[in-house]
Amino acid sequence: MITVLFACVHNAGRSQIAAALFNRHADPTKARAISAGTQPAERVHPEVVTLMREDGIDLSEQRPQKLTAEFAAQAQWLITMGCGDACPVVPGAQRDDWPLADPKGQTMDAVRDIADELDRRVLALISEHGWHFL
Repeated sequence: MITVLFACVHNAGRSQIAAALFNRHADPTKARAISAGTQPAERVHPEVVTLMREDGIDLSEQRPQKLTAEFAAQAQWLITMGCGDACPVVPGAQRDDWPLADPKGQTMDAVRDIADELDRRVLALISEHGWHFL
């Protein structure tokens, strides 16, 4: 089982979207996603909750969590989005950075564009590593 950790600053937007989309698309017997932030917010951004609800994913009960070295140690992949040097190094983990805008305070169209780009990247990652449903 592969664990992919999506990390951003507040764990209230990009990383929440990416993890939810990953878990929707990936075969759960092969890979799963988790998410965290270097400075977690109190809640997931309301515009993100609204957009994802429209897509059939309920993030209203998700709570941002702190990205610690211990939390990150369970991951074989670390995908960062905007946390830069604040994201911990995960020994032995593959690492990638997806430089995408923070959806906080954006229009619904802008949030939708960010989510669509995350969906494309998540699907490509899953396909590249064979984590899709057969």
